[in-house]
Amino acid sequence: QVQLVESGGGLVQAGGSLRLSCAASGRTSGDYIVGWFRQTPGKEREFVAALKWNEARSTFYEDRVKGRFTISGDTAKATVYLQMNSLKPEDTAVYYCAVGASTSNGYVVSRQERYSYWGQGTQVTVSS
Repeated sequence: QVQLVESGGGLVQAGGSLRLSCAASGRTSGDYIVGWFRQTPGKEREFVAALKWNEARSTFYEDRVKGRFTISGDTAKATVYLQMNSLKPEDTAVYYCAVGASTSNGYVVSRQERYSYWGQGTQVTVSS
């Protein structure tokens, strides 16, 4: 079992920055993939970024956030971060982190089904 707690959300003006944190506890050793998703009311949860928690530390990004968002991890703190720069009003959403096994379960990293554990979410609001 893995427990995830997101933090760092808030209200920011367009063009500003926020750093989200996803702190993991429980069974945190081993190879995992950690993903960030976001959701707005009435819409499907969508993929934002992912990090493979192994030596390679491969990263994956949704096209609209490439060059603006950076996912990274701190092994000692069992925490994954999402640095969000040049924020836009369309980035407004509840952001969720999720953890799944590093080896594929048949789903690509951008699919929710790839992930087994989810946090409670943190609200990000970007004003224009």
